Amino acid sequence: MTDTPNILEELNDRSREVFRRVVEGYLANGDPVGSRTLTRDFSEKVSAATIRNVMQDLEFMGLLDSPHVSAGRIPTQRGLRMFVDGLMEVGLPDSADREKIDATRGAGERDVAGLLDRVGSALSGVTQGASLVLAPKHEAPIKHIEFVSLGHDRALGVLVLADGHVENRLFTPPPGQTPSSMREAANFLNALIEGKTLGEVQSVIQVEIKKRRREIDSLAAELVQQGLAVWDGDDDRNQRLIVRGRSNLLGAAGDGEDLDRIRTLFDDLERKRDIAEFLELTEEGHGVRIFIGSENKLFSLSGSSLVVSPYMNADRKIIGAVGVIGPTRLNYGRIVPIVDYTAQLVGKLLTDKS
Repeated sequence: MTDTPNILEELNDRSREVFRRVVEGYLANGDPVGSRTLTRDFSEKVSAATIRNVMQDLEFMGLLDSPHVSAGRIPTQRGLRMFVDGLMEVGLPDSADREKIDATRGAGERDVAGLLDRVGSALSGVTQGASLVLAPKHEAPIKHIEFVSLGHDRALGVLVLADGHVENRLFTPPPGQTPSSMREAANFLNALIEGKTLGEVQSVIQVEIKKRRREIDSLAAELVQQGLAVWDGDDDRNQRLIVRGRSNLLGAAGDGEDLDRIRTLFDDLERKRDIAEFLELTEEGHGVRIFIGSENKLFSLSGSSLVVSPYMNADRKIIGAVGVIGPTRLNYGRIVPIVDYTAQLVGKLLTDKS
């Protein structure tokens, strides 16, 4: 929130302490915090009536809300953002949490997918939320590509990489393809792409098609474009996103509106393409980012929060992200350092493997 510093400056010490204690109490148990609760261990001796007056002022400023008549207060989304940006204390993850995350280290195995799956499971277990892990794109040089017809409207693309990794993708070929046009398209590509990564191929292939138009017929040209597209489309993003621990969210939900919000969140999590795109926004900046409630359109209906951090390779290039999603009353002060630690560990492990 851009006006967070100004609002904080308007609060005196008493208002700031009331606000902080309401937020911390709400994040701890999810219940509204009342004035009598605050007077028990307040830093100065004040009456419940005085505390109520302060809470009313904070409500007028849009930082607190009263869910029921004569009930305690809970922070608004605006209040949570102000707390996270200006008052939250973030330390290091405790030793028990670090040990559980560190246990995901394998004994030198090269299975990146298995490693990231273990990381996701450990992260959801430690935080008791749902974890999201966006795996890096496979960037090894290409060794060979082949197209196999499976029918008039189905084809299989087979991509063999120099490190032995093989990817198979089903796709719908352009109409009118023949076995000869498929061979021609594969031969055309193999003459150009050997030794290049997929990212490098995408930037040069269109230029080569135009330059060598007479050497390749129109059917094969269409297949070249369609065949490469399957490695840069929705399926790739879906396969890169690992979601673990959704059952944790059910355990944290009560009845009624809370359960409905969790069901909405489950629907959001099924839309992996959208979430992958959202997590890739971490490429805009380094470090942990916190999105609360409707601050992002993807989770606005479920009222959920996302704590996410990118991880980098040896060249300090962002190649993926790890995050935790849950209700807005996440224990941000605890989860932020856990997500940050996990992201740094994943980056180190992948760098070591490469």
